[in-house]
Amino acid sequence: MLDILGSANPFHRGVDRRTAMSVGGLGTLSLSLPDVLRHAAIADDSPKSDSTFGRAKRILLVYLQGAASQFETWDPKPDAAEGIRGQWNAIQTSAPGISICDQLPKLAELGDRLAIVRSMTHENNNHSNLYTLTGFPAVDFSSETNPFDSRHHPFFGSVLDYLEDQRVPGKTPELPRNLGLPFRFSTYAPFSRRSGPYGAFLGHGYDPVWTEFEGKATQTVNRVSFFRRLAGVDIQDPYVGITPESRLRISKAAQLQRGLTINRLDKRRTLVTQLDAVQRRLEESNSARSLDRFQQMAYSLITSKELRLALDVGLEPMACREQYGMTLFGQSALTARRLLEAGCPLVSVFWDEYKVVNTAWDTHFNHFTRMGDELLPAFDAAMSRLLLDLEDRGLLDETLVMCLSEHGRTPKINNLKRGGGRDHWSQAYSVMLAGAGIQPGTVIGASDAQGAFVKDQPVSPEDILATMYHLKGIASDTTIPDRLRRPVRLTENGMVVNDLLG
Repeated sequence: MLDILGSANPFHRGVDRRTAMSVGGLGTLSLSLPDVLRHAAIADDSPKSDSTFGRAKRILLVYLQGAASQFETWDPKPDAAEGIRGQWNAIQTSAPGISICDQLPKLAELGDRLAIVRSMTHENNNHSNLYTLTGFPAVDFSSETNPFDSRHHPFFGSVLDYLEDQRVPGKTPELPRNLGLPFRFSTYAPFSRRSGPYGAFLGHGYDPVWTEFEGKATQTVNRVSFFRRLAGVDIQDPYVGITPESRLRISKAAQLQRGLTINRLDKRRTLVTQLDAVQRRLEESNSARSLDRFQQMAYSLITSKELRLALDVGLEPMACREQYGMTLFGQSALTARRLLEAGCPLVSVFWDEYKVVNTAWDTHFNHFTRMGDELLPAFDAAMSRLLLDLEDRGLLDETLVMCLSEHGRTPKINNLKRGGGRDHWSQAYSVMLAGAGIQPGTVIGASDAQGAFVKDQPVSPEDILATMYHLKGIASDTTIPDRLRRPVRLTENGMVVNDLLG
């Protein structure tokens, strides 16, 4: 569903180091002198960093929920033992000396556009969506499965939306600044809800604006269910295939009621605005500010012709749609390109689990069957076409593309009686970036020969987000207010990965 609630936060603009030092801002920012000196040391002072600061006008997040295997994507180990390397080999990309899994031939042709980080590592080994998407790990497992835990930090997209509100206060954007596709995260995951992409203490008004999927799956697949004693369950999964008529749409709740014209809506809005103004004079409370932002955004979405047109992939030639793949991920990727082209500054595409938990990229069972038949072909087709389309339209140079996953998969292939599987592994895994300010055709860091541990240049999820903020033009010492209006850094320990910058 499309969910928009308000937020309760005072005006708060990030300040740079020079200002903080000159006006005695240490107390205001709750930073000690060593903290400030540390930030100064990592504040992108190299010429390369200076040239890339603020290069990203748009951001596209592609999130492979469940944890994509590094071995079958960006870091194959063809010389490892069979029980580690798996069924497939490596293929040379268009970037000299860089190979990826041979099940990604279309992306291999675009290797000279990609930057691969093979040395991702952290200590949060159980679907660490919070750490990946916010920069702050879950306090405990219950926090990771409770989207509304008050201890959470906000999604980076929510942070960017909030900071833009502070830069241009009182202006309602014509298009959402933070859009999530194809539906609210973990909507179709039974028994649990994953945390991560939410406004947290910034308020629900800074949650992503979610679309919803209206359509039909074309294929039935069998999934192993943890909650049915590992029995097989048949699922009609749209990530495997959907009908051409299927669409992503704004929520029905945000569409005009039958018989309610734009003129009548404007009259209602004027009256509501007047009443709200009186109410705000009586009580300038957090909840009042939240409601106001909700109403403004809801009105904007209801009346936005640009948003409706951008969501309508039926306006694309069928040949183009088929190049992306007639799957939920493929059509979501195409929709994301259209939204970026229309002017949305941040779009997230989540390849999410569906109907059965521990699906999507969480390949504990039938790993090679699912990777070979479903995940890799669909990902290769959609991701390669998306990058080429962004490039052909002149958007890639100003769009930061981040293909992230919360961790990786175990070197050892387990569960052989159920088709073989790889379990959770956060000690070494890989992510991919491309576009604005990213050095193309490069590999950052390395894992060991078994793909088990980082051998060179460890990188954390915080470092990826610090690099993203830098490319978006957000100073490293920027803060946002928590629920008690205390200033909080955007990442606690994240450092810009300068070798990623080009």
